[in-house]
Amino acid sequence: MKIAVYCGSRSGNEPLYAEKASELGQFFGKNGIDLVFGGGHVGLMGITADAVLASGGKVYGVIPEHLVNRELAHPGLTELFVVKDMHERKAKMAELADGFVALPGGIGTLEEIFEVWTWAQLGFHKKPCALYNVDGFYNSLLDMIKSMVASGFVKQRYLDMIVLAQTPEELIDGFRSYLPPREKWT
Repeated sequence: MKIAVYCGSRSGNEPLYAEKASELGQFFGKNGIDLVFGGGHVGLMGITADAVLASGGKVYGVIPEHLVNRELAHPGLTELFVVKDMHERKAKMAELADGFVALPGGIGTLEEIFEVWTWAQLGFHKKPCALYNVDGFYNSLLDMIKSMVASGFVKQRYLDMIVLAQTPEELIDGFRSYLPPREKWT
């Protein structure tokens, strides 16, 4: 299994974010789960990748040329794909991964998980999407999505398709039991 992890290029203000990113990476490495990620050596991205590698796992990075040139590329990966831009990065990560999870992060993290979630909703893929809700990090976002459901802009089945996890075991259990909803326009 290969899981794409979207997360911060920074570590955030709470040490717990880094601890949980490392814990997830260790779990992946010890359980034969490959990591697909943005290819950087900084922030939660680097912490997760380092933990997978240190635990004997494989890590596949996908990074745009522009960021390689800024010396952000992780130097010790199983394989690093250098692509032209962010559009190619997201497409390559989606191609490589069997599922997607967002750890705490910023604008890019949200943009990436929302895009693959949208693709799943539209039936472009049938892979699970998850929020790794460290210390309630995504609670406010979930409240906003619930408001979208209540307002008639999102169907409940699309909220229900998001796997919510706070531990590696919950994440993998959620991915294994995931059933994609019927496509949006059917």
